[in-house]
Amino acid sequence: MSDLLAEVDVKINGGRSYDMLIHHPQTAERILACGSLGLGESYMDGWWDCPRLDEFIARILAARLDEQVNNFSVLMQGLRARLFNLQNIRRAWRVGEHHYDLGNDFFAAMLDSHLTYSCGYWAETNSLEAAQTAKLDLICRKLGLQPGMRLLDIGCGWGSLMKFAAENYGVQCLGLTISREQAEHGSLRCAGLPVEFRLQDYREFNRSGHQRFERVASVGMFEHVGRKNHQGFFEMVRRSVSDDGVFLLHTIGRNAGRIPTDPWIDRHIFPNCELPSLSQIFDSCEQGFLIEDVQHFGADYDPTLLAWHERFEQAWPSFAPRYGERFRRMWRFYLLACAGSFRARVNQLWQLVLSPKGVPCGYRRQL
Repeated sequence: MSDLLAEVDVKINGGRSYDMLIHHPQTAERILACGSLGLGESYMDGWWDCPRLDEFIARILAARLDEQVNNFSVLMQGLRARLFNLQNIRRAWRVGEHHYDLGNDFFAAMLDSHLTYSCGYWAETNSLEAAQTAKLDLICRKLGLQPGMRLLDIGCGWGSLMKFAAENYGVQCLGLTISREQAEHGSLRCAGLPVEFRLQDYREFNRSGHQRFERVASVGMFEHVGRKNHQGFFEMVRRSVSDDGVFLLHTIGRNAGRIPTDPWIDRHIFPNCELPSLSQIFDSCEQGFLIEDVQHFGADYDPTLLAWHERFEQAWPSFAPRYGERFRRMWRFYLLACAGSFRARVNQLWQLVLSPKGVPCGYRRQL
């Protein structure tokens, strides 16, 4: 393993912030045998450390060292995704219970005041709060929200977009979530506003097509849909958006559709998650939509994740008795490894604006 790490100027037990500090003699064997799963789980178990874990991961991914490790778990993950619908209705609720229901107070301590759990927009700021406010406003302006419009938010989280849109643009909002914690807490946060939360899988919503919304958005939810369900997702959006309406999709993505989900992320953070490629999105939506605009600001997820990590570490003493040290190391690895993946440009972040029949005279992106 030392020879592999030397290719990216990382040393075993070196003195630099991105060097790997080994505490257990079987660390290298475990990582080489199990790939990313072994890397993450051995870190969770305290077998190794790295002061700048984000930079360590960025160096590995940028040089594609992960592809040089013979990893049976990655092969099996790709095979599972091909053979089974890992995001069917029964499985879909698992990610809400496993991840999003960890505790509203926990996420409130890590996120900004909007409770926005997706990439911020850092074009003109160096503050998490301002970056998330800018992202929410960017979405509202791209959608062209006007007072009295109805907005459907698919995968609404704690209602950050709906609350912002109702308060600042005067729209009525309906949000879908598969997290009971999010629905209950979001309803309290949005009390007195024309905002409704519904605990429901997107496939079960508006099956008759009788409900129509001038605007539809999905922010940070499409990653849980899965390639076998992409077509059904866009069909649901099409029957829910008015013919002259607009749909905005905000999603993390990957460079190629053949890349399977990281086994460690699948097991410990987001069960049955599957990142789409742009080609998969285009193929699935082209029957019902015209693609008006695509914006890429994936590099902005790096500072977003670093900001979440900083707030998480500051708040950790109050959560340590509840979650324990292994959870702390798991969550730290999740946030910093993801930051490294966006820094290495392995993961992407896109906002797409779609319309059923084309915006008259053409769509103009709001800057």
